[in-house]
Amino acid sequence: MKILHTSDLHIGLKLINHDLKEDQCHILRQICRIAAAEKPDAFVIAGDIFDKPLPSAEAVEVFDAFVSDLCAAIPDAAVMVISGNHDSPDRLNLYRGFLRRQRLYMAGHPPKAAGESLEKVTLQDPYGNVHFYLLPFIRPSMVRSITGNRPDGSCLSYAEAVSAMIERERIDTRDRNVLVSHQFYLPAGALPEEIERADSEIRMAGNIDAIPAAVLAPFDYAALGHIHKPMTVGNKAFRYSGTPLCSSVSEAGQQKALLCVELKEKGRLSVQSLPLTPLRQVRVIKGLLKDVLEDACDDYVTVLLTDPVDLDSADALDRLRNAFPNLLQVRRCDIRRADLRPVPEEALKDPFEMILDFLKSADERERTILQDVINTVRDQTGG
Repeated sequence: MKILHTSDLHIGLKLINHDLKEDQCHILRQICRIAAAEKPDAFVIAGDIFDKPLPSAEAVEVFDAFVSDLCAAIPDAAVMVISGNHDSPDRLNLYRGFLRRQRLYMAGHPPKAAGESLEKVTLQDPYGNVHFYLLPFIRPSMVRSITGNRPDGSCLSYAEAVSAMIERERIDTRDRNVLVSHQFYLPAGALPEEIERADSEIRMAGNIDAIPAAVLAPFDYAALGHIHKPMTVGNKAFRYSGTPLCSSVSEAGQQKALLCVELKEKGRLSVQSLPLTPLRQVRVIKGLLKDVLEDACDDYVTVLLTDPVDLDSADALDRLRNAFPNLLQVRRCDIRRADLRPVPEEALKDPFEMILDFLKSADERERTILQDVINTVRDQTGG
């Protein structure tokens, strides 16, 4: 069974006030072309469809066009979408029953009542059944009514809540099972601070949302969303696809891709990255102003200037904007270093003379007052 896996579309995102609609439409059309060529059995989007819970009408139109084009490109495939922490579960659940009949499975909310289960989609291939379990982003408070609390009455942690949600499903491990989830999973033995995160990702204080990857053990593949960099979670079968388009300057230089997963008989799978080419790259260019200007381009650029002398900031900014029409920001890398060596006492100026140099035009009356102040301070401090 062939599965295409992506996540974190963040439709409606602005990159330092630059509207990315054109770039996002470009990459979404590219995804549709790849899907048409690959002819997958399933297409999975693992959360964060929109950048905000209340997306603009324009962002909704972009997603609507993408879904229409995608379903037209792969009419025989099942398309599965879950909500992420940026999404509104209610909005993704809209028309869920009707869309299911079109093989478009939208899971905005996790189960809310004891009798409810995760959205489960079962597909068949020559090797048998493949069960897809759709687990939208959850916080412990969202599922407390069915997971309960700890014996002492305290709330479950993120890890405990997600584990409880998976354990309550009757997963037949003789079949092949796929989890689609949008959470922060950690490889065994890894610390949250060791995981490279993008600036655009929402992070929880104290990393309380970190979940050990051990909870993914019942699954043959985990299609994960939330981390913006493509990565595995301690197992080649548990993967973050990363964003299809750079969402922040911290993602500059990353090769974005669509993951193509092939599940064969139980225990056998292969994963291939299908590269995505953006309309514009996100770049960081560092150097002297004259050298930086020679690298003019249409990309989204952050400039780090290393000139050792002061520049006319207005002139430099105008020249940079002409060279880089999609300039994001300009920063100075001050390569000058303070001379911290002790100054010989004989080289120090008298305080009175130093203050006069600073004041430039003190008259005789001001000079008299200044000298009286200095003398008073010296008398009181013994200086």
